[in-house]
Amino acid sequence: MNKFKKKMGLTLAAVLTTTALSAAYVTTDSSAAPSEDVNVIKNDEPTSDRIEQLTDIAMHFYWHGGDIKKAEEEIFKGITLKGKFDVVENAFKEATTLDPLDNDLKISLASTQIIQKKVPEALETYKQVLNLEPDHYNANLLYGTYSRVNGDEKTYKESLAKLMQIDPAATKEYIQKFESTEEIMKTEFNTDVPDGLPQKDHAIVILGYALADDGTMKQTLIERLNAGLKIAERYPNSKIIVSGGVPKQGVTEAGAMSEWLISKGIAKERIILEDKSTDTVENGLFSTAKLEDAGLKDVTLVTSASHMRRALTVFNEASDLRDKLNGKETERDLTNMVYLDYPTIEEAHKVTKDEKMVVYRDLLRTSGIWQYPELQR
Repeated sequence: MNKFKKKMGLTLAAVLTTTALSAAYVTTDSSAAPSEDVNVIKNDEPTSDRIEQLTDIAMHFYWHGGDIKKAEEEIFKGITLKGKFDVVENAFKEATTLDPLDNDLKISLASTQIIQKKVPEALETYKQVLNLEPDHYNANLLYGTYSRVNGDEKTYKESLAKLMQIDPAATKEYIQKFESTEEIMKTEFNTDVPDGLPQKDHAIVILGYALADDGTMKQTLIERLNAGLKIAERYPNSKIIVSGGVPKQGVTEAGAMSEWLISKGIAKERIILEDKSTDTVENGLFSTAKLEDAGLKDVTLVTSASHMRRALTVFNEASDLRDKLNGKETERDLTNMVYLDYPTIEEAHKVTKDEKMVVYRDLLRTSGIWQYPELQR
């Protein structure tokens, strides 16, 4: 049992006796209704218990959301909360106040600020980590990377110099990852089925999209499936991986996608389900493992144009990670076909700063740097 599960078990046992915490904290089905009860952090409890309760609240709202008004009134009095990530941010902020020397809590706070596009605040939080621990490798890397995406090349170079002092080999690897990512940013999208795809050991990987609360597919996912179906019909030897977990009403994204493809005439034997992933990073990590298990090499990714650069970055990094684990070089060829969710292909090819931030965030997460240390990749 990992440390997080142990911590959650102890915390829930304590919290259940004092605050009637909902079982939604431990469910694996994200369609479960979030708790209507909100923890009230008591000042007569040990510091460690209060920090664990705040962490539980943060991760509950990260996954499920909850009653924002109740949180505003009972936990974060005097703070106006605009959404679930405000709760996550303020829970970690309060936890760092209780333990100002815990850098994992600070990195979790900074990650939440990045999610909310509060880049200056996140950079200041990373700086606090570095003031306490100048040789903290991950904090230096995150601080430098996000500074660069934010347009501060000088700080990025200073961070690289520091990283080279701490761990030259790892830093050279990250520089290569960044160079590969910059090349991926220039990728031209295919809105039609690509010519010349491999006839052997080739997989079409269709990425999922959140299901409606009743377990039905939203239009975005149907459009991705339509694009994948066109490739599947033209390349009948290719296997199809449908990737996506997060069940709604007991139905996973991968399950719904598979049933749709079968209803369109695709043989069930061609379809491989990856039904455990909860986000793009896990799409990449878990689908790449499925590719390896099935002896498949080259991949055509299918997703929305707005998602493709991030997906290609993640799959490229996940593939490199599998090679590193296995001590080999696969030289996997990654191609693409998009559902065009922009007015024009010209607009789709423009990379905004916000998109770049998310691409680099997921690159770093895929490389092994957890967004919330010991809590969530």
